[in-house]
Order: sequence, then structure tokens, then C-alpha cells
Amino acid sequence: MRLRAFAPAKINLFLHVAPPRVDGKHPLAGLTVFADAGDLLTLDTEGPPGLRVEGPMADGVPTGGDNLVVRALDAFAAATGENATRPSIVLEKRLPAAAGIGGGTSDAGAALRLARAAMAPGLPDAALMEIAAGLGADGPMCLFPTATWTEGLGEILTPEPRLPPLHAVLVNPRVPVPTGAVFAAYDAGPVREADRPAPPDDWSVDGVLAWLAGQRNDLQAPAEALHPVVGEVLRLVQSRSEVALTRMSGSGATAFGLCRTAKEAARAAGGLLRDRPDWWVAAVRLDQVDGDPRPISAG
Repeated sequence: MRLRAFAPAKINLFLHVAPPRVDGKHPLAGLTVFADAGDLLTLDTEGPPGLRVEGPMADGVPTGGDNLVVRALDAFAAATGENATRPSIVLEKRLPAAAGIGGGTSDAGAALRLARAAMAPGLPDAALMEIAAGLGADGPMCLFPTATWTEGLGEILTPEPRLPPLHAVLVNPRVPVPTGAVFAAYDAGPVREADRPAPPDDWSVDGVLAWLAGQRNDLQAPAEALHPVVGEVLRLVQSRSEVALTRMSGSGATAFGLCRTAKEAARAAGGLLRDRPDWWVAAVRLDQVDGDPRPISAG
């Protein structure tokens, strides 16, 4: 059996971060969406066991226990007793690593969906969610990619069906920004609270853009301080006339520029690529994403 699943980029439209608890973990509040750009995973129950990574962003991606896909499959085997059959997984890496867009965790979510479809189709969503939660704060939200309010440590999820499709340009300077260092820098400065704002009164694109302008990403300033290229990316994206709102996603270094139309996002992406051909740039649609496993032919 061969199955394929899409692992979309995760975008934090805003991210409010509280001071760390006594266990060092940070309560969060945010609104998360997923893009139509991402990685592809293929599972083959009859292929050689293990993970193989290929694609334009494959360089430097580990294939052992440091990879979240491997950790997800190990956790799945432990939770379900499916230890006898370790599947073959090919990860086509299209997203930059350590980029603040949940690439590794989204890959892990796709791997869990594939493993369930191939080896334990009767496993309930709640059980799969529990496995995903063990992979980190982003695990639950990346398991079933949809627009979601996120609270607590990432485990309190509320779907938001009112959010309209949004068009954006994503820009990453191909500089990895480790999440732990950004959180440590945040803790060393003035910290905020993980407040969840009241939702917008107007769910049109213009209404959402105006509402988002009043929100923030609390990790943006510490990421800029640690990696000045983050500020360079943000300034260049904001300089595009097509972009209505610019913000960093997650812990960086990816910036997103929200545009009102797909044509504006494409124009912005083209201009940014001309300015910085060495950066990763993608025009995307932020909307409901189909990440369900699909069978593929033997060819």
C-alpha cells in the first residue's frame, strides 16, 4: 500500500506569549492558519523501513531520532502496538527548516495520519491527538490542519470557520532560527500575557486585516535582536505596495505579507524574488487545507 499526504506550512497570524510557568513552558494564545505550500510525505508499507528525505530543502534534514517524523512514528508504534511493521516514508522537503512555519511538526502530523490510514484505521482522532501532543506544543494543531484558535500550551484548540481565505507572500532568508534561543531571549526582556483578543466584528478580508493590525507576535522583537536578518525580511516585505500587513510567523525567520488578492500576492512574490533571488519566497493561499492521506499508484 502506498499513500501520500500533504504537510502544509503553518502560519501564526498572531502569537501572544505569557511568561514561562515553573516548568519552563509558555502559555500561548494565537490564531493559526495553514497554507497551500508545504512538504509531501509518501508511505509505502512494502518499502524498506525508515525515512528518506529528498527535495529542494532536503540538505541538512536529519533522518534519525532527531527528525519529528521518526519520533511521531515511534510514538505511534508504542501507543498502538504496531511495532512489527515500520513503514517506509519518503519526505519531499519543500519548506525551509527552523523557519517558524511548523515544517517539522506538520510533517509529523502528516506521518501520523498516514500511519493510521495504513496500519490502524480504527484508531480514534482523540488517540491520535494524544500521540501528537507528545511531540510538542504545535503537535495537536498540525495534526488536522485548519484555521484554529490556540490557547494553553497549544492543546486548547477551537476551530474558526469564519476566517475567510487570505492571500499572502511568505519569505524566508534561508537562515535557521532555533526556537529555544528565541524563547530564551523573550524571557530575558519585557514579557507580555497570552491574552486572547475578542474576535473581529467583521469577518471580511478587510475586517480581518484591520483586526490583525491590532495584534502582535511577541517573539518577533527577540528574534530580530538575535538575527537582524529577520528585521531585513520584514522591512523588505512591508515595502511592497501589494502587502497590507506584515508579521513574522512563529519564532521566525519567515515573514508573511497579507494581500487582498491572489494577483497581488503573486506580484509581491515576483518582486521580492527579483530583489532577493537567494531567499525562499512563495505566494500562497491561507485556507482550509486537505491533508488527508490519498492512495497513489504503483508507478
